[in-house]
Amino acid sequence: MNDNHNNVIQLRLNAEQKYSEELNRLHEQDQHRKPQGWTLSAYAVRAFILGDPKLNIQKKFYGDDALVDRALVTLMGNQGLMLVGEPGTAKSMLSELFSAAISGNSQLTIQGTAGTTEDHIKYSWNYALLLSEGPTEKSLIPSPIFYAMQKGQIARFEEITRCPPEIQDVLVSLLSEKQMMIPEMGQDFSLQAQYGFNLIATANLRDRGVHEMSAALKRRFNFETVKPIRDRQFEIELVQQQLKQQLAELYSELKVQPQVIELLVTIFNELRTGQSLQGATLKTPDAVMSTAEAVNIAHAAGLQAIYLSDGVLRAEHIAQQLIGVVFKDNPDDAKRLRYYLDTVVKERARQDSDWKAFYEASREF
Repeated sequence: MNDNHNNVIQLRLNAEQKYSEELNRLHEQDQHRKPQGWTLSAYAVRAFILGDPKLNIQKKFYGDDALVDRALVTLMGNQGLMLVGEPGTAKSMLSELFSAAISGNSQLTIQGTAGTTEDHIKYSWNYALLLSEGPTEKSLIPSPIFYAMQKGQIARFEEITRCPPEIQDVLVSLLSEKQMMIPEMGQDFSLQAQYGFNLIATANLRDRGVHEMSAALKRRFNFETVKPIRDRQFEIELVQQQLKQQLAELYSELKVQPQVIELLVTIFNELRTGQSLQGATLKTPDAVMSTAEAVNIAHAAGLQAIYLSDGVLRAEHIAQQLIGVVFKDNPDDAKRLRYYLDTVVKERARQDSDWKAFYEASREF
């Protein structure tokens, strides 16, 4: 079989690729003063993230606008930016958008895991060159943070609390001194950070206690909490919009009934908050009931409707796709969902055909 590499479609574009036209438009129109090392002004970065109808810039972050302003001020200063919150609250997306707009590069990223080492944060060596030529710049393998310091760009550190504390604390001197010592190349040899360098880290609130950050490292960051969307009607509109974007060309083949999206968002909203629209108290599942997860459910249900049904997105498709969300974290979540179905959903099913279809399809839970 012959591969036509020219026709390969990238599964996911990074932010600077996906929004290249918008970034170019902002760059051409940007008349505001730029912080040293930034490709755009703070005004333009804000417009890129929160939208600007006059320049046809779409809104990308649907959270607290004031949080974006505070984050911009942090990134212009000496402190790093720490975005914390529940899973699915768009922390990683926000850090990517900031990096793309400020540096034109969102790819200088470290993914925090239990296996993250100091080499991942600072640098490592090409051992073949190291043995033949010694410790030279040619034999050194830079980390994403090394590149960010060298080029004056934003580095990203995802899920920082997944890393052991001694690895996290490698960042303390980098953030306070803005330099990286390389003793193998001489006692006085160091990399000095260029203007524009800073670090955006993210941490999942559900990982709290996994590897608590040291007080010294916390002092090097300004913390911002990214909260879930509280406005149910706005969340409905957002899920519809994101579904259209994710399905792209396939969306024209799907008939989306607005009341089905409303049903999906209502379920997520009630299980996330622990309270029904009628005021009944519910037990919240351990599973992540975020807007991002609701979009994933809608996307999967849409694909099911297109490829395995008649192209109409129905409540039973939502029910079938919900199983993978609720059952993947804690077996007790099945009991909590069963209670929700037998009380709140069953009552609504008596009066509404979509809730009835959802209830009947969910009996296999």
